[in-house]
Amino acid sequence: MPMSDSYRNRLSAILPQIVKTFGTPFHIYDELGIRETCNHLNSAFKDISGFKEFFAVKALPNPMIMKIMQEEGFGFDCSSVPELTLSRQVGSFGEEIMFTSNNTSPDQFEAAQAQGGSILNLDDISLIKKLGHTPELICFRYNPGSRREGNTIIGNPVEAKYGVSHDQIIDAYGQCADMGIKRFGIHTMLASNELKYTYMVETARMLLDIVKEINKKLGITFEFINIGGGLGIPYTPDADPFDLDAMAKEITALFAAFKTENKWAPRLYMESGRYITGPHGVLVTQVINHKQIYRHYVGVDASMSALMRPGMYDAYHHIHILGKETGQSKKIVDVVGALCENNDKFAVQRELPETRDGDILIIHDTGAHGHAMGFNYNGHLRPKELFLKQDNSVELIRRAETADDYFATLDFEPKTMKA
Repeated sequence: MPMSDSYRNRLSAILPQIVKTFGTPFHIYDELGIRETCNHLNSAFKDISGFKEFFAVKALPNPMIMKIMQEEGFGFDCSSVPELTLSRQVGSFGEEIMFTSNNTSPDQFEAAQAQGGSILNLDDISLIKKLGHTPELICFRYNPGSRREGNTIIGNPVEAKYGVSHDQIIDAYGQCADMGIKRFGIHTMLASNELKYTYMVETARMLLDIVKEINKKLGITFEFINIGGGLGIPYTPDADPFDLDAMAKEITALFAAFKTENKWAPRLYMESGRYITGPHGVLVTQVINHKQIYRHYVGVDASMSALMRPGMYDAYHHIHILGKETGQSKKIVDVVGALCENNDKFAVQRELPETRDGDILIIHDTGAHGHAMGFNYNGHLRPKELFLKQDNSVELIRRAETADDYFATLDFEPKTMKA
């Protein structure tokens, strides 16, 4: 959601000094806001024994942020070897890590099962025979197909590349039981940035129903269900926030009813990323040019390589201009970067206060899938990341890329295969 008043006020008071010290552009994350959201999530589900959030590393893969997650009792959801490496470098091992991948390679399985292993969340029934060794605990990602609708970001489950189909799921667990595996979990993720909390409640209900069915047919019990991530944030100022407390209340009731009926209940796991950090990060950039042809363009020193969501998804990110929050004349403009792509725009036909070169723009809600989705097209280099601590000090937690970084993969001993 557009940044909280608390974050906005604390950042605005020191932002000119930050810009003078570090230069622009940069992403900056708010420790106070992140910790408050972590605490809210843990508190909301306190009545479900063993509840655990596995932070989706893909949302914000920075060790400083990940250390906060670990301190708040979170594990990590990883989908690649570098994400596994980051998680282990901050001190998480074994069942503190869930490895959720698709189209998984043997090298990825080897890494996921090394150094104390991780919870393997298999995306395909065929992968059972490709495991390096038989794990003690196994999980499958369930795709219910036409039994459930997805949302616009992930799409129709029938068309999604993720998960084990409904008609395969019992066979998948049966094969694992026959291999001697004794511990089981199940996972699904059908939506992304979902703002209707009832969708997540129904996801929990669906998984509880399927584990009951599998238990009846195979006689196995489940240690956990993982309802994935997908909790949304309202990027536009007029959208209602996700009702976490209502979601938690209804899911807690589902678990209580399940335990009463079955005399056992799994734990509840989640893998939120965007909901945890998204509203607590902003991209700060300065105006460097103005252009007027058929439209008015405001050119800034960041580009889509620092935040691709507007160009990739036509996503809205709220923008305010430091010192021009109220009482300013406004103009309809496109806010653009310098890439040789016409979708390199942070805002399209947006009404904003009139700007001058040097004005500081704050682009909201970049704390998840912002820097992490950066790229180097046109030789543009990804910006630095800063961290606003609870004592209002600011720390550089990732330097900006340099030309040496860009060319580093060309500096190697050539190998040639002779014809």
